[in-house]
Amino acid sequence: MTTDIFIDNQWIAGADGTFDVVDPATGEAIRPVSNGGTADARAAVDAAAGALVSWRNVAPRERGEILRRTFELMIRDCDELGELIAAENGKSLIDAKGEVTYSAEFFRWFAEEGVRMGGDYGTAPAGGTRTVVTHHPVGVAALVTPWNFPAAMAARKIAPALAAGCTVVLKPASETPLTAFAMAKLMVEAGVPAGVVNIVPSKSASKIVGAWMEDPRVRLISFTGSTGIGQMLLKQAADRVINSAMELGGNAPFIVTEDADIDEAVAGAMIAKFRGGGQACTAANRLYVHAEVAAEFTAKLGAKVEALTVGQASEGSDIGPLINAAAVDKTQKLLDGAIEAGARVAHQAPIPAGSKGFYFPPTVLVDVPADAEIVREEIFGPIAPIVTWTSDEEVIALANDTEMGLAAYLYAGELQRAIRLGESIEAGMVGINRGLVSDPAAPFGGMKQSGIGREGARVGLEEFQETQYLSIAWPN
Repeated sequence: MTTDIFIDNQWIAGADGTFDVVDPATGEAIRPVSNGGTADARAAVDAAAGALVSWRNVAPRERGEILRRTFELMIRDCDELGELIAAENGKSLIDAKGEVTYSAEFFRWFAEEGVRMGGDYGTAPAGGTRTVVTHHPVGVAALVTPWNFPAAMAARKIAPALAAGCTVVLKPASETPLTAFAMAKLMVEAGVPAGVVNIVPSKSASKIVGAWMEDPRVRLISFTGSTGIGQMLLKQAADRVINSAMELGGNAPFIVTEDADIDEAVAGAMIAKFRGGGQACTAANRLYVHAEVAAEFTAKLGAKVEALTVGQASEGSDIGPLINAAAVDKTQKLLDGAIEAGARVAHQAPIPAGSKGFYFPPTVLVDVPADAEIVREEIFGPIAPIVTWTSDEEVIALANDTEMGLAAYLYAGELQRAIRLGESIEAGMVGINRGLVSDPAAPFGGMKQSGIGREGARVGLEEFQETQYLSIAWPN
């Protein structure tokens, strides 16, 4: 596989040597990757800026056909891409291949949305003019993606950007750049012209992204990652008034009412909490279960957790490792703190003995204090802390007692109550009686400190556009 920097549809060696991509399941290096520097970052913008005028003038249908072909190629290579994601990210093959099909859907969705860019035409209320409203691509877009969904996060940004007529420079996470490279090869095969997509991996994100934020040709920053880094980027964006789209941290509540279908709620919790080892911004972070059904829910969830197989994706395991040793240490610290605060481990799955990989046992915690650190911090690991409640007012207050507001989950028997509770939760996305909220056709994003803007749906295209109107003299 090519592991150099991708600029202007060419593969070039990085300015600052190489770094190793590590398999978190074994702790061993997979292969070295070129380490981009400031000069590479600028060269990527040179290519993107040079291709911008020609790409924005490509007919929407032609752009859409390229995106459609990218979708088809990703589906064709689903197994290979899934194995690559599993190797550099550690997630199970089922999760990895599911990510590939989900990622591909963004290219299909925006292939369709890109040909339906609307405008407006009207008569000014005072008369004498006609108003024509149209939309233009914002320009060169800088994209920064995390390691937990290396294909999906790239696709969710690249597809709408290209559909809108933008060109892009992408900084993938240093833990998982190989998936981005594989996607680049498929986009070239699909017909993406030189300079439209450029990828600069680096161990120094600040060096690459800093160069982009200072470049007047870059007109948008789209970032997915931690709230802390997002705040830093917003401060930098303010200096140049750059368009900003931020998908930041989460702390999703998972609520189970006393009239919920417990078996369905348990199945949903297994997806919302343990998919990808809990390493998702949308992961259920804290489980609020009504006191009347807490024992039943805990027993059934615990049985499924104890049955999970933990290990390498190649062995068909249900749960893989965490991304690195630091993630294991953080998760263990949160678990230890919860136990010190009075929580106890009710159920746990075993992890491979003697492995050098970064494994952490999937765990169910009970007797968790409502104000414990583990329910106030984003865990990003396979721990399910259960807190009990007795009134709707209480659980809504608990759910909203956070600065984060990305996702939430709610299982209830009565639909009207479920909708009423769902509308009371301060989160951009609420799954009602389901453990998944992501869909290319729906607006993905959060409230409060979980971000600014939305990805997916029609609004995902609008994030990469500027609105312009023409006021035309039209004598009465």
